[in-house]
Amino acid sequence: MPPTQTRRRAAAAALTAALLVPALAACGADGKSDAAASPSASSSGSAAPKAANLTVLAASSLTDVFKTAGAAYEKAHPGTKVTFSFAGSQELAAQVKQGAPADALVTADTKTMDGLGAETNDATVVAKNRLVIAAGKDNPFKIHELKDLADSKIKVVLAAPEVPVGRYSKQILDAQKIEVKPVSQEANVRAVLSKVELGEADAGLVYKTDSAKSGDKVVTVDIPDDQNAVASYPAATLKQSKNSEAAAAFVAWLSTPEAQKILQDAGFQKP
Repeated sequence: MPPTQTRRRAAAAALTAALLVPALAACGADGKSDAAASPSASSSGSAAPKAANLTVLAASSLTDVFKTAGAAYEKAHPGTKVTFSFAGSQELAAQVKQGAPADALVTADTKTMDGLGAETNDATVVAKNRLVIAAGKDNPFKIHELKDLADSKIKVVLAAPEVPVGRYSKQILDAQKIEVKPVSQEANVRAVLSKVELGEADAGLVYKTDSAKSGDKVVTVDIPDDQNAVASYPAATLKQSKNSEAAAAFVAWLSTPEAQKILQDAGFQKP
């Protein structure tokens, strides 16, 4: 074979080998691409959110259910830690406006969330709730309906008007033209419930899910739908979050079947 032809074949072989190197490097030992073999890639081809330490500000009425939901989320997302800070929605809003370090927010009403448009990204309602009357143990005053709360002999405690559950309470009492003079107005629904549990009040208006957690400490009196109010719980990521991708993943997860089952098992309604 002529020397020129030999040199040409050698050069072609070298070029072919050079082209094969990056292609082989992109494949694992089993012939699959790195994207397919990588544990950080999802089945859809998009990368899973990086592990992070998330801080979620959440309404007081979510205290128990979110502890369960947080544990479930951490189990499904190894390396991610979710820490909750619970308070009345109006308190959480104040924290957000003051720049408190947090990643996501879940309030007990859309009004509070809507007032934080400059600090939050788009919100999604993840659950709903309704009000009930929480009466003292054994219901000694035989409270059976809203109008019974107008009796001056009954010590009624309500949440303050700026608190979502307080606003809902005022809404339903005003609609029925029932005048109630509360012995105190509390900063969140848990404080209202505690007053009734401890016997410091005879009755209070709280969320159905909170009353259910009290067991036999209180008697739950349902309020008919046509006299009730529906509380919506919107969730959103905070624009100031330093873990925006992980925060968005958590907020999105709250609408998944797994999270919705946890919420509904706790007595919350579908969004």
